[in-house]
Parts: sequence; C-alpha cells; structure tokens
Amino acid sequence: MKKMNTNEIEAALKNLTGWELKNDMIERSFTFKDFKEAFSMMTRIAFECEKQQHHPNWENVYNNLTVKLSTHDANGVTQKDIDLAKTIEDIVA
Repeated sequence: MKKMNTNEIEAALKNLTGWELKNDMIERSFTFKDFKEAFSMMTRIAFECEKQQHHPNWENVYNNLTVKLSTHDANGVTQKDIDLAKTIEDIVA
C-alpha cells in the first residue's frame, strides 16, 4: 500500500471528524462515560481491526481512548488508515 503525502492525508482528514496528523500517524482521542464504556468500545473496534487486518496503536486511561493509526509496512499513513479511522468513527457514533 502506498504511503500518502501530507497533502493527501490532510485532504482525506477533511472527510473525518477530529483526526489530526501527528508524527506520521493520524490520531484522535475519544471520551466515554466510564471505563466500562471505553473498554466495550475498544472491544468492538478490535473485532473490526481484525476483520480489516489492520491494528491501531492505542492507549486507554479510565474513560479516555486515544487511537493512532499508521501503516507500519509503508512507514506512514495509507488509505488503510483512513478507512479504519472512518470505521472507528462509525462504531463510536
């Protein structure tokens, strides 16, 4: 999969909500009601990640979840990351 350049990434991010380009990754944080809701959402996202065979870097602290996406094989952001970000948005919504 082809690594996207900064202009391509920024254009793609216009179709997403709250995602930012940081350190060659796209990143977004989510806040939930409590830890149980955050963990439940992570589980739902994990099943979709397995389906897409693409896995995020993420961090969970109590009710906060930060997701960072990058395609390691391409050494940067690819369409695969944009697609997974959209899927994550749909799950959280």
